[in-house]
Amino acid sequence: MKKRTFLAAGVAIGALVLAGCGADTASDETASTTAEESGGSGAELVVWTDAEREAALSEAAEAFEADTGTTVTLVQKNFEDLRNDFITQVPTGEGPDITVGAHDWLGALVTAGVVDTIDLGDAADGFEDVALEAMTYDGQLYALPYSVESVALVQNADLVGEEIPATWDEMIQRGLEVSDRPVVVNTAGETGDGYTMYGFQSSFGAPVFAQDDTGSYTNEVTMGGANGEAFAQWLSDNGSSGTGYLSTTVDYDINNELFNSGEAPFTIQGPWALPTYTDVDNIVVGPIPSAGSEAAAPLVGVQGFYLSSQSDNALLAQEFLVNYLSTEDAQRTLYEADPRIPALTAIADEVSSDPIVAGFLAASQNGVPMPSIPEMGDVWDLWNGAEVQIINGADPASTWNGMVSELEAAIS
Repeated sequence: MKKRTFLAAGVAIGALVLAGCGADTASDETASTTAEESGGSGAELVVWTDAEREAALSEAAEAFEADTGTTVTLVQKNFEDLRNDFITQVPTGEGPDITVGAHDWLGALVTAGVVDTIDLGDAADGFEDVALEAMTYDGQLYALPYSVESVALVQNADLVGEEIPATWDEMIQRGLEVSDRPVVVNTAGETGDGYTMYGFQSSFGAPVFAQDDTGSYTNEVTMGGANGEAFAQWLSDNGSSGTGYLSTTVDYDINNELFNSGEAPFTIQGPWALPTYTDVDNIVVGPIPSAGSEAAAPLVGVQGFYLSSQSDNALLAQEFLVNYLSTEDAQRTLYEADPRIPALTAIADEVSSDPIVAGFLAASQNGVPMPSIPEMGDVWDLWNGAEVQIINGADPASTWNGMVSELEAAIS
């Protein structure tokens, strides 16, 4: 994609001019019947949102008000305040009926007892599998997903061509043909960045936690053993005592500068980094190459809409989520307001006419949801720290296994 096109994409991967309109009113009769059964006339739904999505939600809200006689009150809040405010205010009766939120809040919300399950019925078939999986906890769906995002391989096609390398070794070989630094990967400096590195880790068959048959995470740590040791050895082989392709001198800004300057032709980044690549004329995005024997599965973040467990109008809230916010019109309008890859497959396919969007979508379709269980809070410091130590030259097997043991002890 040429620079003039991708710069127009702005912060989020591609600004497409899409026809936006209100919620689909083909089911007006059904909506009205449901509203009457649940006391819709004169009722009120309170929806918490942030500035980016308030205008987009207003179209669906107006259609719902017209169809049901229900007042929909949109309350704008700072996104970073939503989770804590929801947890503290729902039990007091002061919380909303619905809030927008990230999927990795789910474990905390379920533990606090502040969210209710929702039933998408046949509408579920229209959503990306990874999005539904992310919003599922103990086999129950707790939110309507609307966007997905993950890191992907980003390459300077003017230097290395447009073909996406399938493996780490292929990527390195092609990168070395044009630079002594074939790839740059953010490690957040000495902090470590297991999130960015996870695609490579998963390609060794070493996921952080086990998933059950429903896709829900358990608290069984599964990144130990032979597969985890193989990944740790790969970190070491490419760290300071090996090739040096992975370095703890690279933070987010340095990562972006090395790619933008053309010094590194490949990087692993999310769509949020694209506006910094002002000097790269031709960017191609695709799935992360595998470093192990399995496909690279990056961690995927999903955003959606949660239903309060204390809603006085739960049936109306469910109706609003399923028949108004899950429609193609509503999901398209949300995309236009805040361009994140849509969780609704039809709209994801629509916006994937932009090849950069298509590349990030392909990467996310290979991915797995970031674990939303409360135990994930115990992971980050130990996990990131072990990766930094190994990249800096510590013994890979003992350092990695020590981290796993500490994590298991912290969880138990």
